[in-house]
Amino acid sequence: MNKQDCELLKLEFCGMSFNSPLVLLSGCVGFGEEYTRVKGFSNTDVGAVCLKGTTEKPRLGNPAHRIAETYMGMLNAIGLQNPGAEKVVNEYLPGLDFSETRFIANLSGSTVEEYANVTRIFDDSPIDAMEINISCPNVKEGGVAFGNDPDMSARVVEACRNMTNKPLITKLSPNQTDIAENARRCIEAGTDGLAVINTLMGMSIDIESRQPVIANNQGGLSGPAIKPIALLKVHQVYQVSKEHDIPIIGQGGITTGKDALEFIIAGAKAVGIGTALFYEPLMCPKINEEIAEYLRLQNMKNVSELVGTLQLHGDGNQPAYGN
Repeated sequence: MNKQDCELLKLEFCGMSFNSPLVLLSGCVGFGEEYTRVKGFSNTDVGAVCLKGTTEKPRLGNPAHRIAETYMGMLNAIGLQNPGAEKVVNEYLPGLDFSETRFIANLSGSTVEEYANVTRIFDDSPIDAMEINISCPNVKEGGVAFGNDPDMSARVVEACRNMTNKPLITKLSPNQTDIAENARRCIEAGTDGLAVINTLMGMSIDIESRQPVIANNQGGLSGPAIKPIALLKVHQVYQVSKEHDIPIIGQGGITTGKDALEFIIAGAKAVGIGTALFYEPLMCPKINEEIAEYLRLQNMKNVSELVGTLQLHGDGNQPAYGN
């Protein structure tokens, strides 16, 4: 891209300077170096890279099969395989070029205390920000996912907030009754940003064995199949977040510039690229070019002007569905 297009795409997110609204999502690019070393990568391609989900202690993850392709999507149940927070900080982060792009740690845990401890470990590191994965099950509460309960979500965010002054971005689960209320509680607890949405729960079945394809029986569904749901959730969360000037990373099935633009119009300040990277690792430059072209045609000086410009039909309170 030319210099003018690069300027169109620059933005501020939670006090961080992004070269592009594109964010590479956790779990899709390992611990950063796996992607940034790919021939053709440029620091103007992406605004930030989210590292793989990290827990306090090492985890082996779930048994195979852990990934299954579905129609227009992918199921995964990796099980947070990772070497532990201390090893990531001491052995992985030193290999990253922090002048190249922003790097965001992804915090995971099975208890509120573990989230706090992982936050403390990353706080004493050069990491730019932290993303809180609140879709993990709380072992002390019978396995109920933190992200499906606003009270537990707020407790996790508050515990992390007490451990760091670095930007916190809370990744919201779509597998709950009222995502906007959960967003409000996380904002009140101290989150600086929101990532909307995490994967939807799904299943795939092998009709020959009559067993689930994934050994974990169920997994998180991502990819184009979930895009309409993700767009709606971004719109719903934006109604709450805009009142507090809390930015959103919109994500869920983005594969083109048009997809990204839809999320930005719905209220996302940045957009996450995930599943699509598995079949086209270097699609980001093309998406950036498509966004920049649209902005030029709309006579906009910066991508931030487009955020939340959705024009609803009527009063926006029509019934959700009906025949």
